[in-house]
Amino acid sequence: MLTLDPGAFSARLDLMTPEATSDGQGGATITYVAFAKAWARIEPVSIAFSEEANGETFRVTHEIWLRARADLVPGMRFQRGSRVFRLAGWRDPHETGRYTVCRCEEVAT
Repeated sequence: MLTLDPGAFSARLDLMTPEATSDGQGGATITYVAFAKAWARIEPVSIAFSEEANGETFRVTHEIWLRARADLVPGMRFQRGSRVFRLAGWRDPHETGRYTVCRCEEVAT
């Protein structure tokens, strides 16, 4: 079992949930509303390059470690300053209920 030093959770994140607002024409606009803060450990794990619209783009994925949480939902985002991470999935790495590891993609805001 992995034991993490409490100092490893050094990034303060805003946890943001998606909220749909009617656009008045039958559609909706999605905004993200902060509902909590959490200390976390952010680890970059991969990068992928591709070409889109005659330009090169890249996607950086991260694992974000949190103390166990029961309020995570698909579509959430985490924000640290100007950096935003889209939650793609999560797991309990040791099935002990101590930590949650989130697989995220850094997105442009």
